[in-house]
Amino acid sequence: MSIEIKQHLKLSQQLVMTPQLQQAIKLLQLSRMELVDLVREEMMENPILEDALETAQEKERERDLEVGTEADGEIKLDTAGETELQPTDTSKIEREAEVKTDGQAVNEIDWENYLEDYSNAAPMPTFRPNNDELPSIESTLTKRASLFDHLVWQLKLAEMDDQEKGVAMMIIGNLDPDGYLKDPPLGEIAADAGVDDEFAESVIYRIQQFDPVGVAARSLSECLMIQAEHLGLDKDELVVKLIEEHLVNLEKKNYAAISRDLKEPLEEIYEAAKVIMELDPRPGRQYSADEPHYITPDVYIHKVGDKYFVVPNDDGLPKLKISNFYRSAMAGGAKAKEYIQDKLRSAQWLIRSIQQRQRTIVRVTESIIKFQREFFDKGIAHLKPLILRDVAEDISMHESTISRVTTNKYVHTPQGIFELKFFFNSGISRTDGDEVASEAVKTKIKTIISGEDGKHPHSDQKIVELLRDQNIDIARRTVAKYREQMGILSSSKRKQVF
Repeated sequence: MSIEIKQHLKLSQQLVMTPQLQQAIKLLQLSRMELVDLVREEMMENPILEDALETAQEKERERDLEVGTEADGEIKLDTAGETELQPTDTSKIEREAEVKTDGQAVNEIDWENYLEDYSNAAPMPTFRPNNDELPSIESTLTKRASLFDHLVWQLKLAEMDDQEKGVAMMIIGNLDPDGYLKDPPLGEIAADAGVDDEFAESVIYRIQQFDPVGVAARSLSECLMIQAEHLGLDKDELVVKLIEEHLVNLEKKNYAAISRDLKEPLEEIYEAAKVIMELDPRPGRQYSADEPHYITPDVYIHKVGDKYFVVPNDDGLPKLKISNFYRSAMAGGAKAKEYIQDKLRSAQWLIRSIQQRQRTIVRVTESIIKFQREFFDKGIAHLKPLILRDVAEDISMHESTISRVTTNKYVHTPQGIFELKFFFNSGISRTDGDEVASEAVKTKIKTIISGEDGKHPHSDQKIVELLRDQNIDIARRTVAKYREQMGILSSSKRKQVF
């Protein structure tokens, strides 16, 4: 057997993830707020990029200053060297220099002509209302008081020594958003503070008298008892027994079992349960620090006549354009020219990637309209099953691209604001052979439950039978899963006894 060395030529194709391609993919999957942050960051790092709107506002202020000084007869600004930019032919703007595959192709691009053409090009569209009557940001920006801040404020007014306040601060700092002290236990806090358990108990008792009443409790039973004592309900033995011994049966609304165990009439159990239901099991939620998150849609769908039109939302996005200031710096030397060319390539690619992102979102939205036309005409009950592959084949793109486009992107429709992912859902079989979207089935389940008799709620099996009357074939466990996803309780917990 002989060993020899040979050379072979083999042709193959492979996808090379260039930095530009990685940036385009990254831009595609960013949400609107993330895109705005990225553009602002790029404008800070790349001096070639500028916001055309800010530039226009600066020029407007300069013109106002010029008119004002000339009217007052004072200093006159010399504007003889300024020339007004005239719009150029858009076909000339769209012509781009051909980039060759060799290493010297970058230097062959006529960047000076490119800058001259691009300086007069229309920037990326946007809209920013300029209303001087709007209040300033200082007048509208407020910070909501958290539970921690509210308790610390009361702690500073309490008559405690420094050691007690130190332990109290440790307790307050370990409360969960609902106002409970669950982890770490009070004994561990006392050990860390160097005090005994009795001292820590006295401190937590003082905190439990703070507002909101019931805060710093270690269990639901203790929380309700603190509120009952504050309202003077601790003198009612039946209320105390229900809180201390029968919270599980109260949750399940099993009043008959409570009546048998306590040997009390069912009517008195009802009255005591009504009193306990007025107490707050989560006293800290009114000071929750969770602020509402407002959604800005990426695209708008407008109905004109019988047709739907998709309009991208460019409000709030900077008007990106290439600064004309650096055109004169091209003749400043080889290093300066190389630096500017590198920044120009980066700026040009960013602008193109953002424009491509907007076009892709519009194309995907138009394809969704084609598949979900009945939803836009009649509502959510007419939503159809749809998968990513259907839209990918319709617009000749890969499924991964459609997945990136529809993630964290929102659309404003005549039916409301929805995430693009909302329109992609599985199908539930009908008895006639067709399919209905799972979101439409959830809406039907919610409608059935909202119209039920509170004293005789529908069980999951009953909901299955009612859906079957509407030609929807669904299993009971699927109904239970959809009900839990919508946050709807079971029939036993929805039952209204009184």
